[in-house]
Amino acid sequence: MNTFQISGNLIDILQQSIYPATVWIAAGRIQQIIPDNGVYDQYILPGFIDAHVHVESAMLIPSEFARLAVVHGTVATISDPHEIANVMGVKGVEYMLENGKQVPFRFYFGAPSCVPATTFETAGAVISVQDVTNLLQREEIKYLTEMMNFPGVLQQDPEVMAKLAAAKQANKPVDGHAPGLRGEAARTYINAGISTDHECFTIEEALEKLQYGMHILIREGSAAKNFEALIPLLHDHPERIMFCSDDKHPDSLVAGHINELVKRALAKGIDLFKVLRAACINPVLHYNLETGLLRINDAADFIVINNLQDFDILATYINGNKVAANGQTLISSVPAVPENNFHCNLHTPDDFRVPVQDSTASTVNVKVIEALDGQLITNCITAPLPVTDGIISSHPEKDILKIAVVNRYRPAPVALGFIRNFGLQHGAIASSVAHDSHNIIAVGVDDDSLCKAVNAVIAQQGGISVANQQQTEVLPLPVAGLMSHLDGYTIAARYSALDQAAKALGSTLSAPFMTLSFMALLVIPHLKLSDLGLFDGDAFSFTAITA
Repeated sequence: MNTFQISGNLIDILQQSIYPATVWIAAGRIQQIIPDNGVYDQYILPGFIDAHVHVESAMLIPSEFARLAVVHGTVATISDPHEIANVMGVKGVEYMLENGKQVPFRFYFGAPSCVPATTFETAGAVISVQDVTNLLQREEIKYLTEMMNFPGVLQQDPEVMAKLAAAKQANKPVDGHAPGLRGEAARTYINAGISTDHECFTIEEALEKLQYGMHILIREGSAAKNFEALIPLLHDHPERIMFCSDDKHPDSLVAGHINELVKRALAKGIDLFKVLRAACINPVLHYNLETGLLRINDAADFIVINNLQDFDILATYINGNKVAANGQTLISSVPAVPENNFHCNLHTPDDFRVPVQDSTASTVNVKVIEALDGQLITNCITAPLPVTDGIISSHPEKDILKIAVVNRYRPAPVALGFIRNFGLQHGAIASSVAHDSHNIIAVGVDDDSLCKAVNAVIAQQGGISVANQQQTEVLPLPVAGLMSHLDGYTIAARYSALDQAAKALGSTLSAPFMTLSFMALLVIPHLKLSDLGLFDGDAFSFTAITA
């Protein structure tokens, strides 16, 4: 029996008080909290919770994600496994559950609601209504994950409504995903039983959804960053706000997690107890979690910090186990065997050519995806591009490059389009992390480089790559083409090196690989590319490349 005591200034978030106390822990639970008259130079408070994250986006299996997250005071995550589910189905969800159980960390997984996300792309699996129902009946499955198919909700699609009914029958909450949805459509979506949204990018949208009864998650990930726009909500709605990262690349996870949002919110003058309620309390109450909240008989899940200004994490405890101390993880790596679903052939540069119907034309107007740094939405613009021998070329001088999506589940023609704001002056980058179906996505200046980058990913059965005329570098991701099973800190360093290599090609994006991964996400407007073609997110249909 692990019995010990720890003293400090205890932060009671629910009672909004701070007082010196000694906390007694035995058998993983808090036995006593005894106020005293001690003078302490540390504070004790509940641990942080990421209220919505795709663990796969860290390119780490859950056990390695946990090793990095606990250093920053994170004790639990509301984890949506739909990335691996789109690749491997229920088997992928099982992989995440089993690996997460190997370490002292509180992973709370959900039943994926939208696999595949749409019918306009090729995914590796389908999760049926019966699969969802079966998953929701399991105690360790806490919720129905983000319902991205908001048109299906509004149109009362039978399959969508059956999944929502299964969650209601299981008495488990439903996460939302409805970027830009306003007015009566938003009200209808929320009234279907959907309780959260992490996709708001304006405070007006978030306020409207709060008014209709939603909980709003303030997201700050590696690509999508909505903290600055939404943080004022916390002043007036502390019981309905949570913090989340959604997608966090490994180098970002090494640097910080929910602790960074806490510090930034405090620096803006927001009340300490309101900030900590969002970071520590609200997810436990909303999702009915077993995570302790520093009360007698609770699980001993808490953190120790130095002071209320720096908020440095001195130690993290989960279930009475010290899992991090002074910036070092105390969780050991565990063995894991990769599993995958990857069946495509190598390509040639000719596969990346975009022919034009009028072979005599010298230029042609094309629709161009305009990527936006720090956002998942894109714009649809038009631009003239040069034509040589009947083939449309990129225009690096105007920052208009070629984008390709390659089916990774079976041999198929390459889908092609054009994109702006990646900034590459030469070479190409590619990745098998491409939400949500996770085919191979690549952006490049020329067809040879695109082919090299894509083939490097195929050769490794998944990964991210950077190619130029001199060399090709690749980080293998052998678990579903999404994650590595190796040491998280090593993967973070290797990812950082590839990130710098992409920026050395000219990319001005803060996270080029993360932005790249969302350029095939059809459920976020306005213009995207799937393995089946260019997609108009407003009309929700395919569209021609030429304008």
